[in-house]
Amino acid sequence: MKGFMKTTLAIVCMAGGLGSVGCTGGERYRNLVDPCRMERYGAMARQEVITSFTPQVQNGRILDQTIWNYHFESGSDKLNPGGYDKLDQIVRRRPQPDNRIFLATARDLGYTPDKSEDFPDARRELDAKRNVAIQKYLSAQTSGRPMNFEVLIHDPAETGIAGVSARNALLSQRANYSGTLGGGSGGGGGGTQGGGGAQGGGGTTQSGTGASSGTGSSSSSSSGSGSN
Repeated sequence: MKGFMKTTLAIVCMAGGLGSVGCTGGERYRNLVDPCRMERYGAMARQEVITSFTPQVQNGRILDQTIWNYHFESGSDKLNPGGYDKLDQIVRRRPQPDNRIFLATARDLGYTPDKSEDFPDARRELDAKRNVAIQKYLSAQTSGRPMNFEVLIHDPAETGIAGVSARNALLSQRANYSGTLGGGSGGGGGGTQGGGGAQGGGGTTQSGTGASSGTGSSSSSSSGSGSN
């Protein structure tokens, strides 16, 4: 009994000593090693990933909130159906709309080298008109729950990939689609063999039901009697 008590006490003491080792270890242990090295290095690595990923998220958000030149009729401040749909998407975003919207500066104006000095003023004027058109539509769509939207003008490169390849692949898949069912080909083959039986080979109708096979035999007998 005494030996059992000594062993149990030794195990409890050892467990207590091991339990004190870690990020919350004793002062002597913390002076010898870094008990929180894994947590500290993990936090540093996590922060480095977040820091490098944050600009991508911000750029994507800005581009997603951008009204592009193709959302207007070329060279005018009139929104086209695509522009209305884009603004509807922005204003109906959950849990709440982002009130900062970006407008791509007008690059759909014709540039004339002989009148290059008039080009900046014409672009600024069209940008201002498009800004007003956006604000008017947003005010109409948020009536009853008014919001103050800020429209900022910037000059980003258009992003995205052409959808022609995906469209052609989808259309060709639908046009050339073919398939068979598991029992379809077998049933068709049986029907063909039955047709052979109708020409005189009554024995070939064995793939049919028992009643049909019997009928085929009777027909074969009658055919034989007629030939005699």
